[in-house]
Amino acid sequence: MSDKRIELVDLVPAKGSTAKSKRVGRGRSSGMGKTSCRGNNGEGQRSGRSSKRGFEGGQMPAYRRLPKLKGFELINKINYAAVNVGRLEQYGIEEVTLDSLKEARRIHPSTQGLRILGNGELTKAITVKANYVTPQAKEKIEKAGGKVELV
Repeated sequence: MSDKRIELVDLVPAKGSTAKSKRVGRGRSSGMGKTSCRGNNGEGQRSGRSSKRGFEGGQMPAYRRLPKLKGFELINKINYAAVNVGRLEQYGIEEVTLDSLKEARRIHPSTQGLRILGNGELTKAITVKANYVTPQAKEKIEKAGGKVELV
């Protein structure tokens, strides 16, 4: 039985895993002589040259060509119409709903929800069916003898 031990000198990298470094500027016969793979004249040929991040050789860089995206857009966004309490009395509708406001042409037809805000005063009793009603608006509607229902 042979007692073969692996020594540090026996360790070698796998075949093809290493490559010799490119030695530039070592004569014409090397194929990388004279200009040392840097071309003829210009900024890039000189030592110490470093291009700006995103520089594309004078072409308008991508960060200036492409549009800037700001934030994101929800795919299931609901378009709410915001109506103040003061406006409700002016509309002359006794039961204020999303559909009744659309029929009266007081909000845009593409609106999907209704929010009632508390700005203004209310003197007559109305029924409001909305997706959201602010506490101030609810207080003013109920004080005038009206009713609030959340849809």
